[in-house]
Amino acid sequence: MSVESHKETMQFQAEVSQVLNLVIRSLYSNKEIFMRELISNASDAAEKLRFEALTDEALYEDTPDLRIRVELDKEAGTITISDNGIGMSRQEVSDTIGTIASSGTRKFLDSMTGDQSKDSQLIGQFGVGFYSAFIVADKITLRTRRAGLGSEHGVRWESDGEGSYTIETIDKAERGTEITLHLREDDKEFAEAYRLRSIIGKFSEHIAMPIEMLKEVYAEEPKEGEEKAETPAPEFEQVNKGQALWMRAKSEISDEEYSDFYKLISHDFEEPLAHAHNRVEGSNEYSALLFIPKRAPYDMWEREQKHGVKLYVRRVFIMDEADKLMPNYLRFVKGIIDADDLPLNVSREILQHNRKIDTIRNANTKRILKLLEKMAKNEPDKYAEFWEQFGKVLKEGPTEDMPNKEKIAALLRFASTHNETDMQNVSLDDYLERMTEGQDKIYYITADSQAAARHSPHLEILKKKGIEVLLLSDRVDEWMISGLTEYKGKTLQSVSKGELDLGELEDKDEKEQQEKAAEAHQGLVDRFKEKLGDLVKDVRISHRLTDSPTCLVVEEHDMSANLSRVLKQFGQDAPDAKPIMEINAEHPLVQHIDTEQDEDRFNDMARVLFDQALLAEGGQLDDPASFVRRMNSLMLQMAKG
Repeated sequence: MSVESHKETMQFQAEVSQVLNLVIRSLYSNKEIFMRELISNASDAAEKLRFEALTDEALYEDTPDLRIRVELDKEAGTITISDNGIGMSRQEVSDTIGTIASSGTRKFLDSMTGDQSKDSQLIGQFGVGFYSAFIVADKITLRTRRAGLGSEHGVRWESDGEGSYTIETIDKAERGTEITLHLREDDKEFAEAYRLRSIIGKFSEHIAMPIEMLKEVYAEEPKEGEEKAETPAPEFEQVNKGQALWMRAKSEISDEEYSDFYKLISHDFEEPLAHAHNRVEGSNEYSALLFIPKRAPYDMWEREQKHGVKLYVRRVFIMDEADKLMPNYLRFVKGIIDADDLPLNVSREILQHNRKIDTIRNANTKRILKLLEKMAKNEPDKYAEFWEQFGKVLKEGPTEDMPNKEKIAALLRFASTHNETDMQNVSLDDYLERMTEGQDKIYYITADSQAAARHSPHLEILKKKGIEVLLLSDRVDEWMISGLTEYKGKTLQSVSKGELDLGELEDKDEKEQQEKAAEAHQGLVDRFKEKLGDLVKDVRISHRLTDSPTCLVVEEHDMSANLSRVLKQFGQDAPDAKPIMEINAEHPLVQHIDTEQDEDRFNDMARVLFDQALLAEGGQLDDPASFVRRMNSLMLQMAKG
């Protein structure tokens, strides 16, 4: 039974038009990539059919052997890639080709730099593989039918990539999708069998699905007096190995093969930074082939970021982005896990409550951490490259993964007062090796920038004593430090919290002098308390300041001012813990204020010092105009002498 054709001409979604323009301007530096992308899509379609057919075998329509075919017509200048996979309905064609259904589309486009090499990496990460066909084609015709629908529900889609496309309903006997590329005049070289076989061998050798092309037959010229032999019927032959790479022995696989396979499953253009390939046998048998990319994906910080580990069961694709196979702080890991002992009808719900999955996840988490540990020890330059891309994500680990907290902590890197640069290249073990004799804590400070951390007045006494301080300025650092309170028996101590007990690093005479200073300036402390009122929780003489007149601190167990600011930036409620103001009794400005008899001027000076301390730690003034007025008034009085 046929249905009405119902042909429509539609405009591409605005974002699609932008992507098409980028692609057509040869955004990909390697034109051959279009074949990899289209074959990868065809393989995914076949895998999806295999999965859906687990519960509805009728979807095979009496043709259970799945395959991908590549055909060419040299005279017409066309290449056709077809599969007998799941296919698409008319609505699915509109949703997946006429639009880019991704919340990250705008971010992707905003990330474009104009540098073709950098942008090609971005478009690869984004995964707009279908549109890569426009690199070599000036027109694309797609014919498809979803498995399970009648032949009258076929769909024909066509576009020249200039901003619009046509879509119509057609009769299509076979399920699946076929894509015909009408090659540009300059790209007719791709309509050669040897060229396509070479590209397939380069990019798609390890697709776990047969890729077929017509067998090349060279008829012999008839001898004199003999009739010309009949041309044999066309016959297809498999042109790829079609064997799952992860099932082969590691000793049989070259680095180049690993790299090509990574590019295939990740749509990346660069080689991976490292990989781990293991076969586990016993009560829970599975194979795992995992990769660490060189570059962070554009959507790594998106809430709907897609995890890069695919789940197979006995070589049958089950699901993509299986986030239960790898913890969130390792979401950048790409690869495949193929389990022997899971049911084929496994669902996301089952994954959440399956002991075998938990075992696989825990083992592979440790495997990746071990891989990073070896990289950090044996290839520090490569690890520095890794840290630059993924360090902020790894910092989520100590809070999320308590059993592996110590291992993750050893992999963390920080900026430090030991170095003049802002590079995060100091490990906690480096810090421990340099600890001063008698030091029993690891000191750190959090701030909203490296400059604010490095120049904070809270560091003054520690700098004077030569004590190293870790400088934490990433937003994730506050979250990380909440789960990392000690390392190898040493407590991590914020220098902006509590009274900063330096323990054995302070001698008896220093402590006695501090006590005497507090007693001697009690009157000054009381005056500050009176004038500042509810702005502060307390005022006290400081022993952490050497150069600055004042600083603000919070109690040991209060939320830090920096964390409070971070939470508010994300629209979350944060308690307004009142700070404690510490004053440096030895500072000339404080000594001058101590002699001030005019209470109004004392009040202005006290408020200015408070506001300065707030600004120095990265805070914001509630009333900037009043601060400016007080400063102007004091400067005017100074000018008059």
